[in-house]
Amino acid sequence: MANNTTSDFVTLVSSDGFEFVISRSAACVSGTIRRMLDPASKFSEALTGRCNLETLSGVVLEKVCEYFLYNEKHKDQTNVPDMDVPPELCLELLMAADYLDT
Repeated sequence: MANNTTSDFVTLVSSDGFEFVISRSAACVSGTIRRMLDPASKFSEALTGRCNLETLSGVVLEKVCEYFLYNEKHKDQTNVPDMDVPPELCLELLMAADYLDT
């Protein structure tokens, strides 16, 4: 089995147990996740490739993952349309963005 520190994918886990497997490059848009996964950090996440994000609900983490993938898909483009963000999630997403250093 491949060592997860070199895996192209990571698992992000919400406070309510939802798991999202996304590309490492997309997840590392987040400074917090990037530091968690850094092999030099000695965090358990760097060894397992699994980040438990206890402050984020599944609904919020799903939208965060959608943003990570949207950002990666459009990173070299100009005039990219805004993502659709439900108004009822705006405050929680702003707090998640702050926590995730995104």
